[in-house]
Amino acid sequence: MHGELDRALAAAADVPAPETTFRELGLPARLVSSLAARSIDAPFAIQARVLPDALAGRDVLGRAQTGSGKTLAFGLPILARLAAAPVPRREKAPRALVLVPTRELARQVADVLAPLGQPLGVSVTTVYGGVSIGRQIDRVRRGVDIMVATPGRLIDLLDRRAATLDGVEITVLDEADHMADLGFLPAVTRILDATPAGGQRMLFSATLDRAVGRLVTAYLSDPALHAVAPEPINGGTTEHSVLVLSGEDKVPVAVEIASRPA
Repeated sequence: MHGELDRALAAAADVPAPETTFRELGLPARLVSSLAARSIDAPFAIQARVLPDALAGRDVLGRAQTGSGKTLAFGLPILARLAAAPVPRREKAPRALVLVPTRELARQVADVLAPLGQPLGVSVTTVYGGVSIGRQIDRVRRGVDIMVATPGRLIDLLDRRAATLDGVEITVLDEADHMADLGFLPAVTRILDATPAGGQRMLFSATLDRAVGRLVTAYLSDPALHAVAPEPINGGTTEHSVLVLSGEDKVPVAVEIASRPA
């Protein structure tokens, strides 16, 4: 089954992306204007492919590399759909959930979506480890539309009954393969089980192995398949090295390498 999905995604990547505009894709005028104000005038390939199905509420299985524009591919439909059906914010209960593997990615996603959501009245907050959980609990308690979270910290909030996922209408798993690499799939499964079964779900992953394919078959319903081929990498004169180091030498050597020009 997962082999069939892989082949279907590979075939989807071979289909040329339509030449279109955000307005033609169905985004509301206010969102189109907000994008234009940020000099975002034409959709990237993954955005042109995903937006029509995501705006229609379909589940989506996507494959796109970092830098391909996939944050807006799932983020714009979330903003548009929530803005089109505004409801009073419920305490502790986000309407949309974006799960990501790292706090760095959580910040990046929120930095993209929050300025676009503000004119629409759609709020965004982040939930991740390494910072005060009390402040995050307070923001969630006051009500939020979109929560961008890492699995471990979100489980912490659920265990403390500081958040509930019973109002989630749209769930996104971004870089699901990376979450699998980090051992988060049990937490991801628990989180998905806590969201309503009838909600829209979108999953983006470079691969479907390491149990990611099982997530797709268990939690996505007849997903639309969208992919863009990775850009070819020109190796040029890149030097590849393997350094075998003792534990105490790893950080000093990494610092030395990272401090080199370019």
